[in-house]
Amino acid sequence: MLAARFLRMTEHVAKGNLVAKLETFFDSCVLQGWRDSIAALQAAWRISGWSESRIVQPCIDSIVEKILLPTSKVAWSYTYTRPGYTKRPHQSVPKDWWTEDISELDIEVFRSVVSTVRAARLLPPPLIGEALHVYTCKHLPDPLYGSSEPGVNGQVQSYSTVAAEETIAKQRRVLETVVTMIPGDAGSVTGRFLLRLLRVANYVSASSSTRAQLIRQAGSQLDEAKAVDLLIPLPSDTQAYDIGAAEAVLEHFLAQFQRPAAPDERRRMSIAMEKVVRIFDEYLQTIALDREFPIGKFVDLAECLPDIARNDHDGLYHAIDTYLKEHPDLSKADKKRLCRLIDCRKLSPDVRAQAISNDRMPLRTIVQLLFVEQERTTGAGGSHSAVPPDRASVDAVSRLTAIDRDEEQAATDHKSDLHRPRRGVRAERVQGEAAAMTRSLSATTKPASRKDRTADERGSRLRNK
Repeated sequence: MLAARFLRMTEHVAKGNLVAKLETFFDSCVLQGWRDSIAALQAAWRISGWSESRIVQPCIDSIVEKILLPTSKVAWSYTYTRPGYTKRPHQSVPKDWWTEDISELDIEVFRSVVSTVRAARLLPPPLIGEALHVYTCKHLPDPLYGSSEPGVNGQVQSYSTVAAEETIAKQRRVLETVVTMIPGDAGSVTGRFLLRLLRVANYVSASSSTRAQLIRQAGSQLDEAKAVDLLIPLPSDTQAYDIGAAEAVLEHFLAQFQRPAAPDERRRMSIAMEKVVRIFDEYLQTIALDREFPIGKFVDLAECLPDIARNDHDGLYHAIDTYLKEHPDLSKADKKRLCRLIDCRKLSPDVRAQAISNDRMPLRTIVQLLFVEQERTTGAGGSHSAVPPDRASVDAVSRLTAIDRDEEQAATDHKSDLHRPRRGVRAERVQGEAAAMTRSLSATTKPASRKDRTADERGSRLRNK
């Protein structure tokens, strides 16, 4: 058609000339087919872009018209390769049947098609969001998975070829266009998809406004994500993660709680907070596996969630235990700094029992756990009943006290004679405190008056502090 028009093979020259025949064929055959319309649109766009609107625009109109038809009227073949989907005879057409075929289009044509579909207001926003998700999966591989991420059609995509600045610029253009097309309606896209876009934005160095929009939207839907979604690789090193971006997403989620809300909304936000706490503690556990991750950053990251947010500290304990396991050379001061984040009273009985027998925990934390266990046992047994001491707990404290004393002695041996007296005094004091704690746990089982028992409990708590 383009060549015939260029050569002016029109009706003015001869009746039944090529242009008229091609136009008739184009209208009656090409535009009536689904895949033919897409193929013609791609070909015309590659040759002339928007300048050949006599072909491009009719193709777009034909594609939009077919997308807006009820699924019961879809009688042509289409591409649909979702994982787990198997086409069966007489099976109903999926609502998003059209999303994979139009993902083949250039981003400018894709935007024109989707914008026209949205303007008709006949399809729900989540369906528009699914079209954006399919297009993104095809054209923007996830940096988190490097060169082994399967695309929407099962094809393996790779970032190994994106070294050229031209390719990076093209991907940046695709990303920023997709972000501007995200519907503002709640639930139109998932939190996981938004975090994926944020990872790509970080990788291709998208504009600050694009990243800010993604951080804000991902923060409002953080409860829909998983811990792995918060792993945002750095552009300079895909094996390292951008902790600042994850913190920014969490801050935007927490900012929602500073605004007044109706009781129903408050209940929904409370449920969302419980999910986010679990997600973030799992994220901490993943970050803790990095042997190069500094303890200061880990503590700051753990403190991003306010104390009131965590109803239990089981997830936080597992994250800290993982960090201690992966960083065996931590000093005692650093171990205590980490374990001070754990509220022993917010651990479940199973996790508390595990922590008591954990040799990686500092002595002070072990003793605090034992006191909590003793208090709960006393409370369960009744305020006037005698509670037998937990011999296993007492033995554990004694063993850890001996270990602590040996370590103190070993450290003293490496110091000069000038420091020996002071270190000896400190070791004596530590040993005395630990022995006092042990005696409080091994208290006699003879019945005592309420007044005496209250005084003893107050004394043991003061010694614990």
